[in-house]
Amino acid sequence: MARHAGGRGWYGKVLGAALGVTMLATGASVWTAQAGPAGRSPAPTASARAGSEKAVKPVGVTIVHASDQGARGVNITVDDGPDPVWTPQVLDVLREYGVKATFCMVGTQAKAHPDLVKKVVAEGHRLCDHTVSHDTAMDKKPPAYQSREMLDAERMITEASGGVRPMYYRAPGGAFTPYSRKLAASRGMRPLGWNVDTKDFERPGTDAIVATVERELAGGPTLLFHDAGGDRSQTVAALRRVLPWLKEQGRTFGFPVR
Repeated sequence: MARHAGGRGWYGKVLGAALGVTMLATGASVWTAQAGPAGRSPAPTASARAGSEKAVKPVGVTIVHASDQGARGVNITVDDGPDPVWTPQVLDVLREYGVKATFCMVGTQAKAHPDLVKKVVAEGHRLCDHTVSHDTAMDKKPPAYQSREMLDAERMITEASGGVRPMYYRAPGGAFTPYSRKLAASRGMRPLGWNVDTKDFERPGTDAIVATVERELAGGPTLLFHDAGGDRSQTVAALRRVLPWLKEQGRTFGFPVR
C-alpha cells in the first residue's frame, strides 16, 4: 500500500503484538498450494501439514505489476486486512462480479481472523505477505528486522489459512529493499507493486476513488485498494462501480504474474 501519514492508530496495536512474535523456523511445516486464476484452492491434507516443508520454488526478484491475463488484464489487490467488518463486504462485491483478487494481509490481522483468511482462499483469491506490523520504514531497517517482519507474517498467514502460503510479498508503503526482494523471492513470494493507488485509505469520497481508477488505469494494470485500517465503506461503494466499468472497457481480471 502507499505510505500513510498519521491516522493509522490501529497499526500501533499491531506493532505491539509484533514484538512478541518469534522468527519463522526453517523447518516449519507449510503447504505450498494456492488458488489458480479461476479455481478454488484445494484444502491442505493432514499429511501435507504434518510433513516436512515442501521445497519452495523461487520466483523472480523484480517488482511485478503485469497481469497474467495479458495486455487487457487487470489485477485487483486489497491491502491491510483481513478485517471482520470490511473484508466480508469486499468479498461480497468481488463474488457478485465474478472477480478474483490478491489480498495483501498483515500478519497479526491474519492471526486474529483465521476464519476470514480461510474464506478468502476458499473463494479463489490469492494471498500476499504484507509484514507483521506494517512498518512503512522497512527500507530503513536492518536485514534482521526485515526478515523477522516478512517471515513471521508468512508463517501467521500460512497458519491462519490452514496451510496455504502467500504467493506475493508487498512491502508496506512500497518500502522494498534489494534484501527484502531477494528474501521474498527465495520463499516463492513475488515482490508485488501497484500502478493505480486509489488513495482510498484517505477516504476522499467514492467519486474520487472511481475517478482515480478511470484516470490512471492507462498507467498499468495493478490497482490498490484497502479492506482494513479504518472505515472502508467508500472502498466497497467504489468497487461496485469500478468492477463493472472495467468489464465495459473490455478488461479481464487476473492475478499478478509470478
